[in-house]
Amino acid sequence: MLNQTDISWLIGGPQGSGVESGANIFSRACAAMGYEVFGKREFYSNIKGEHSYFVVRISSNAIHSNINDITMMAAFDAETVFRHTDGVIKNGAIIYDSDLVATKVDEVHTLDDFFKERLVKYLDSKNKPHTIQGILDIAQERGVNLFPISFRNVLSTMADEANNPRLKGMVRMFNVLGVAFSLGVFGMPPETLLSSIDVIFAKKKAIAELNKQAANYAYNYAAAKFPNFANHLKPIEKKSGNLLVQGYQGTALGKMACGCRFQPYYPITPASDESVYLESNEILEVKENRPGSTVVVQTEDEISAMGMTIGGALTGARSATCTSGPGFSLMAEALGWAGINEVPIVITLYQRSGPSTGLPTRHGQDDLMCTVYAGHGEFPKIVYASGDIEESFYDTGRCFNYADVYQVPVIHMMDKFLASSVVTCKRFDSDKITINRGKLLDKIEGEYKRFELVPDGISPRSKLGLENGIFWNTGDESDEYGHISEDPELRIKMMDKRFSKLDYALDTIPKEEQAVSFGVFDYCVISWGSAKGPILDAIDMLKKENINIGFIQIKLLHPFPTAYVKSLLKNAKTIIDIEANQTGQLGILLKQNLEQGPDYYILKYTGRAMTSTELYDSLKNILANKAEKRQVLTHGA
Repeated sequence: MLNQTDISWLIGGPQGSGVESGANIFSRACAAMGYEVFGKREFYSNIKGEHSYFVVRISSNAIHSNINDITMMAAFDAETVFRHTDGVIKNGAIIYDSDLVATKVDEVHTLDDFFKERLVKYLDSKNKPHTIQGILDIAQERGVNLFPISFRNVLSTMADEANNPRLKGMVRMFNVLGVAFSLGVFGMPPETLLSSIDVIFAKKKAIAELNKQAANYAYNYAAAKFPNFANHLKPIEKKSGNLLVQGYQGTALGKMACGCRFQPYYPITPASDESVYLESNEILEVKENRPGSTVVVQTEDEISAMGMTIGGALTGARSATCTSGPGFSLMAEALGWAGINEVPIVITLYQRSGPSTGLPTRHGQDDLMCTVYAGHGEFPKIVYASGDIEESFYDTGRCFNYADVYQVPVIHMMDKFLASSVVTCKRFDSDKITINRGKLLDKIEGEYKRFELVPDGISPRSKLGLENGIFWNTGDESDEYGHISEDPELRIKMMDKRFSKLDYALDTIPKEEQAVSFGVFDYCVISWGSAKGPILDAIDMLKKENINIGFIQIKLLHPFPTAYVKSLLKNAKTIIDIEANQTGQLGILLKQNLEQGPDYYILKYTGRAMTSTELYDSLKNILANKAEKRQVLTHGA
């Protein structure tokens, strides 16, 4: 059982009912009380109606992931009760709308047939009716506290007492009621709840006041009616310099700080949030002499977005675009154009589950091989992955420096798990982001060759319009000036020139930016991207049992840092690959580059993010020699 300083809270309801706003209010209130926060949103790919839920874990200690167990659930619809009740732990709590208890499984039209079949079999096995009451009875029998509240009656009573009849029909406020009921049962100070509502609805003062009125009433109602819940939350000492941040804000703020001046994009889940955030903060003073102005343009498609990004970079501006898998596929042809013309651009790629449209609002690390080999023909590129939101801020600055210094396209790998998370982390420090424009010229005297054959493969770069800096770009092979040439000997020189950059990058990118070692033992995990958080928490759980497992996080995925990774793994006897795809794509790169594959794979490709609980259990099986070579994780509704 979890103690009171490490709890997990879930809120659920129909898509479009304010689940995310409710979770953000809860998260902000907990962060204000000094707790570490890790929250994750799950939602269907329709606009309204289908199931949406948000899990928020709070702890007095550092946390990097969600866990399986739910301490408290606030449900204002039937589907949330049906889908998530089995995850609530003994002595945990379910706050639910008592008006729904007679609802039958067949009456919830948003439940898919596969889940209905499993649910009905489960209820039958327990000799329970196919209703909300049936599933709640099972929970109560295993020790879960049930807190029934009629949401509509609370609204109605509050409306009468406030002499405000409008409140009676405002079911849109069920999300805030769910949060307020929860905090009332937890016994948290109500001031944090009200101040959080002020922040969330800062641009809608009238709505904020209405929600505060409802929240205050609901908080007092739940606190009075259910005063004896074991898990009470009191303020703790707040860590100085902590920040509550949404996933996509890490890269967006990083772009502001490192001087990104142009971002064309085409809307696509889950990448759009970053561009929308940039657009809403187009003019921002990051620090003296470093304004944060970024021109954001929504284009007609991803092909146009990529073309405009390249055009922006040719002017000398730091330019980026932001997309997800299907959009990146459309950009592949122009990516090759940038590659042959040595144009420095950054593509922030928020992965989701494919192929095709796949699971458009779900998580996956499916695009690693796609990015490494994207584009026809051969050209150099850099593929770089962030493991968490704090990293993504600083990594964004690095990616722009890599693009400028090596004059190559850089693909910065993010994903839906990171984009949809809300976490507490150390406040970003823009002073730690340096700007290195590489061989970008301010003036040119004498003859200029854009693609001059130089020893390091990186030719001095002119901006468009720079005096004496005339150059030609074409999609064809060219000579040093950019004029088309099909000469076979020149072709060899130009290809070798471009590819020499990758060796130069491996020699000059600091080793700690290529891969990060969290210790190496006989058993060692190797992974990349957002799996980092659950892995760290799972390893910490094992460490408390005096079990040590190593972890190597690969950040530079292409060119692959073969020699460095080999040196890090030299003392490992068993290598465990953990990632969120079906084929173990990092394992493929490991075999290609180290001539040594993982001994075990722990994979997840349900579209749901990993939890540290799942990884802990899987690693224990490996240590106990009870695991198959390939374990597939399945937790998550």
